[in-house]
Amino acid sequence: MSEPARALLFAAVLMALASGLLWPQHGLISRWRQARRATTRVLTEDALKHLHWCAVNQQQPTIHSLAGVLQISENRTADLLTAMQNRNLLEVRPDGLQLTTAGMEYALHMVRAHRLWERYLADETGYQPLAWHELADQMEHRLTPAAANALAATLGNPTYDPHGDPIPSAEGDVLVNRSQPLTAMQPQQAVRIVHLEDEPAVVYAQLVAEGFYPGMEAQILEMTPQRVRLWADGNEHILAPIVAANINVRPLEVALTAAVEPTLADLKPGEQGRVVRISARCRGAERRRFLDLGILPGTLIGAEMRSLSGDPTAYRIREALIALRREQAALIAISPAAEATL
Repeated sequence: MSEPARALLFAAVLMALASGLLWPQHGLISRWRQARRATTRVLTEDALKHLHWCAVNQQQPTIHSLAGVLQISENRTADLLTAMQNRNLLEVRPDGLQLTTAGMEYALHMVRAHRLWERYLADETGYQPLAWHELADQMEHRLTPAAANALAATLGNPTYDPHGDPIPSAEGDVLVNRSQPLTAMQPQQAVRIVHLEDEPAVVYAQLVAEGFYPGMEAQILEMTPQRVRLWADGNEHILAPIVAANINVRPLEVALTAAVEPTLADLKPGEQGRVVRISARCRGAERRRFLDLGILPGTLIGAEMRSLSGDPTAYRIREALIALRREQAALIAISPAAEATL
């Protein structure tokens, strides 16, 4: 190749590289800047949520605590806080960091967006409880105030998320959740669960595995430094105090009985039961499927046959035959067979 041809080829390559790097909106540099701005916005919004949490729980946020929550260096955290201060989102005072009025409004929007998403995931999808928090963390940053209001209206303007945390209103009003840790109660006390703390995730996973949910009623049987023993939904539960402390409750005036409530899973082939209720643990797509099948309070259901392995079981509901696994049937409380007459 001749020298002039090489020079032309070199110039063409340089122009292509320059176009790829510098082209407005679509060049690599432009896309890098957009990604950088998006990352900074997400970090700012996550910082606002942490500052709000500290204010609610009367804890003093620090650069170190923020860096840990945001998983960035303390130097970058300091730069982020300076930028937030320049945007009038927070004030640096002698006694620590404090959100401004504008910062608090922004923080409440982020809390509202997160908890609305969790409510949506719990009520309208088939996602399991352990996935709600992480998915809401991702989606909350895409929800504008107008979109949050539309989502709230679609959900019927809920006031609590599925963990029992209050959802701020569009005006920034937040209900006060008056409750106490389960570990603050006394033996023989009847309580209603109003909140399950979803962090740390490993503790929340244990609470979910035990079947606890907001609205559940329980009777405390034993409270010692070694264990907490309680009766709920027909089962005895034994928890370490550090796990039980993540359950918030309100006292009930009347003691609960330790009677075991029969469920559809208890029916043997040839037996019938009348639906009393569907457990609050049954949410989203599965609950809608039950309702679509006509599983409503008062519906008569008969167990027809079991598979060779013993699970699932075929049930007859209003002339239709459906198969349910034992764990699904256990979510449907029924009246005793003697009361289940046509």
